[in-house]
Amino acid sequence: MIHPNRTPLPLKSGDLLQVIAPSGRLRERAALDRGIQIWRDRGYRVEVADRVTEGWGYLAGTDVARRSQLAAAWEDPNCRAILCVRGGYGGMRLLENWQWTSIAEPKWLIGFSDITALLWSLDRVGIVGIHGPLLTTLADEPDWSHDRLFGLVTGQPLSPLQGDSWVGGVATGRLLPCNLTVATHLLGTPFQPDLTAAILAIEDVTEAPYRIDRLLTHWRLTGALSKLAGIAIGRFSQCDAPEGISSFTVAEVLRDRLTDLQIPIVANLPFGHDGCNAALPVGVEAILDGNTGQLKC
Repeated sequence: MIHPNRTPLPLKSGDLLQVIAPSGRLRERAALDRGIQIWRDRGYRVEVADRVTEGWGYLAGTDVARRSQLAAAWEDPNCRAILCVRGGYGGMRLLENWQWTSIAEPKWLIGFSDITALLWSLDRVGIVGIHGPLLTTLADEPDWSHDRLFGLVTGQPLSPLQGDSWVGGVATGRLLPCNLTVATHLLGTPFQPDLTAAILAIEDVTEAPYRIDRLLTHWRLTGALSKLAGIAIGRFSQCDAPEGISSFTVAEVLRDRLTDLQIPIVANLPFGHDGCNAALPVGVEAILDGNTGQLKC
């Protein structure tokens, strides 16, 4: 039996939030500053961990340094939420020799893309996280996306997201949002969530159609897709094949690899890279309505 995840307590004005860089090296300091200011304008105290603007190759510091940032924020009894700087790559490396320590109250972990690795590992210990805007992407979000994120962390109900129905039917199950590439590389590891009767919500960026095909075929061969109750598809941005190359479109690949599963599928939902990235809670009960094209959580 799968027990409900613990949801962190709602945030309130004056709460302390910690900024960490667990993945790729920071590229845009101005974007980071704008994201931090948005949280501060909502009344939160935001502290930035040491060395988040440094780097080690393509990573935002050594594994030891980045893991230390995460542990310090997680174990700080005054910290109520952890805000991730950016995605890129590196979160999976932190999971080696990592264990979420027991704390009195769970806290919000917020990010997406490469942060999938941390969000899914947090789900394994039964704590709800947020697949949502990073600090370096937050300023580019429309007002409704800001309101959704801040409503989520303050305990407000979420409005349904509207997409396009690909396969009808209604599915109810735990919502597992993710970056498809990162999630694929967690399959078969101790950090893969229980996919039984789950609603998988996928997005990706800069992956050619044939690579999306390969990722989904891997899911098919492992039997992971056959466990799902439904699939919610967000944005697959910058995934077109190069000019002059014979290829399927990404939409054609997704339809080919997914629509024969005989489970509800809703596509073109407003989450992912390069556009509106609606915040989605990880590990909560959700309803995917393949008849109306709605995702409710």
